Amino acid sequence: MKYLKSKWTILIATLTAVAVLAAFSLGHDSGPQYFTAKAEQGDIHDVVEATGTINAVNTVQVGSQVSGTISRLYADFNSRVKRGEVLAQLDPSLFQGAVLQAKADLADAQANAATAKANLAKAKAAIEQTSADYARNAALTSEGVLSRQQLDAAKAANDSAKAAVNAAEAQVTQAVAQVAQKKAALAVAQTNLDHTIIRAPVDGTVVARNIDVGQTVAASLQAPVLFNIAEDLTKMYVYTATDESDVGQMKVGQPASFTVDAFPRDTFRGRVIQVRMNPTTVQNVVTYQTVIEFQNPDLKLFPGMTAYVSIPVASASGVLKVPDGALRYTPDIKPDQLQAVLQQNGISGGKGRAAQPKAQAAPGAPEKTPDVARSPSTGIVWKLTADKKLVPVQLKTGITDHTFTQVAQVLHGSLNPGEELVVGAAAAKSAGGGAPGMGPRMGGR
Repeated sequence: MKYLKSKWTILIATLTAVAVLAAFSLGHDSGPQYFTAKAEQGDIHDVVEATGTINAVNTVQVGSQVSGTISRLYADFNSRVKRGEVLAQLDPSLFQGAVLQAKADLADAQANAATAKANLAKAKAAIEQTSADYARNAALTSEGVLSRQQLDAAKAANDSAKAAVNAAEAQVTQAVAQVAQKKAALAVAQTNLDHTIIRAPVDGTVVARNIDVGQTVAASLQAPVLFNIAEDLTKMYVYTATDESDVGQMKVGQPASFTVDAFPRDTFRGRVIQVRMNPTTVQNVVTYQTVIEFQNPDLKLFPGMTAYVSIPVASASGVLKVPDGALRYTPDIKPDQLQAVLQQNGISGGKGRAAQPKAQAAPGAPEKTPDVARSPSTGIVWKLTADKKLVPVQLKTGITDHTFTQVAQVLHGSLNPGEELVVGAAAAKSAGGGAPGMGPRMGGR
């Protein structure tokens, strides 16, 4: 009997404990659980973030104008070269043969020209003889010593000699033209031979070598690229693709900073020198290329590295700022109840505009902030009081760093640094039909 009594005592005590725990749990579930973040006072910076590629200011592609086989290489990757320095050489055998043949053709043409000139001199001497004979025969014919037939023969010989002179002069002209043609052919052959030696067109560093010894270079259709030479790697550019929504805030001369994966702890600095107007559209996303100039005196950064760029476009110091999550939060209540709460606190419409706003300067905010005038807007945050009540505060917002937003003015309500703002809430059961945590005293002052 005593054992049965103890058994019932233990059972009653267990049931009582379960009931107490259930009641305690239900009591805690009766209200929502809010997630909060504090309003802060400090600095805020509006920064354009972009990803770009490091490039040399000027990169020259070195090609070949003639075809052939690479016989020697005098430069490799990272070689520092001077203007006119030999980089590579093609097998010159065929081109040397072409030069020798062109020289022989020129010598033959020059000999032909000399022969033509000699023939011209001979023809001129012959015409002098025939002219003299014709003159004597004419005088003798007039005196009746020679017949008219002999005079006609002398005249014909003189005319023939004149024609021979004209022909000899034409041959000389043709021979001289042949000499000029052969000289041009020799110049072309010599130029092709000279082009078998590939020289650096500028001072710089070889950043790419696309050939090896024994490789055949075919330049029949277009000049193949043999080397890429970066002119000056101590001064480089970062080419970044910036979104169309950001280009309106960027100006030439603005400072910029960036990091690279090779030196994650180092920050490199430069300035914007150009925002190009040529758009690029990829999957309906429009970007514009922004060029950032920077100095690279230690040659730490290489062409082709990925740069993570930050371009500050606005800043404010010592201002009141609120988390962006607080501006996005709205209590989970019916629209008419939300409208009533906002009107109770002097905020009409709930769209961020008050009926007769009486602007109050935010603590620590400067009297005139140029950055605020750039993109004025309003928003509502919900302040969590010590007795777990929600109070709406209407704000005029300034610049944002996409984590915090500057409070330019407090339009309705009050907000001070350190006060808790709701950024989210966990789903919870409510005993009544009203909004959780929103009693008649909500926001009333």
